[in-house]
Amino acid sequence: MQIVTGASEIELPPCALALGNFDGVHDGHQAVLKTTIEIAAAQGIEAAVAVFDPHPRRFFQPDTPPFRLMDATQQADALRGMGFARLHVLHFNHTVSQMTPREFAETFLRGWANARQVVVGADFEFGKGRSGDVSSLKGIGEQLGFVATGVGLKADGAEKISSSQIRQFLSSGDIENANRLLGRQWAVRGMVEQGDQRGRTIGFPTANISLGEYCRPKFGVYAVRLLVTGKWFDGVANVGVRPTVGGTVERLEVHIFDFAADIYGETVDVEFMAFLRPEQKFNGLDALKAQISEDAQAARTVLGTS
Repeated sequence: MQIVTGASEIELPPCALALGNFDGVHDGHQAVLKTTIEIAAAQGIEAAVAVFDPHPRRFFQPDTPPFRLMDATQQADALRGMGFARLHVLHFNHTVSQMTPREFAETFLRGWANARQVVVGADFEFGKGRSGDVSSLKGIGEQLGFVATGVGLKADGAEKISSSQIRQFLSSGDIENANRLLGRQWAVRGMVEQGDQRGRTIGFPTANISLGEYCRPKFGVYAVRLLVTGKWFDGVANVGVRPTVGGTVERLEVHIFDFAADIYGETVDVEFMAFLRPEQKFNGLDALKAQISEDAQAARTVLGTS
């Protein structure tokens, strides 16, 4: 999949373009994305996606807490796996935020992307002050030479599948329902960093990973699976600030079962499988060690490795 971050020096092939944020590439997005692929196949043109970076929410509310469901590489992997030929990453800045709907369509949709078909969610809004919607996009498309289609987001019964709903489930520790709406396990991708190595002193070494811009799940202990160097391993993880040792920085720590390799500097994926208990402060390292042992056994049971 080609990743395009600006205007191409040569005109790109015509495409059917899915336009949106697609944070999580979750089940609610599938109708828009699959419709785009179907239209592209029917018309013999490329299937493409356009997303914004930074997310407009981050641009307009710079002090908002971290909220992303996936990072850019995970998003690209998910879209590539669906069969898209290229991904346009549109840099969202003040200039873009002040564009009228027509200016945006002229510059990006027909200009950069060479879109002949544009597919969006039925509630899509764009342009300065969110002044554009699906109806106005269709009218602009008639003038500029592309066909716009609004697609209703998939629902799970009466429940709308949305990134905000998935975040709410994660923040309450309801991993099962978050994963259900995502259509897969929620995962954090990051580089293993050097920690204080306190886990080694109590027999539970951990891989430490920054949470960065990921939304924060409920602080606590989880059964997880970790992908490193192409192989999957089971483990138990803590998300939080480690109050027993006076920690203040939010981070993800994973104890990988039956694993002894040095993976500092490796990029890993950590899939969250089940919530075990909330984070709590213990009366010393001995009590913490005993609890981690219980947590590890609970995680092994959940994961079927006990």
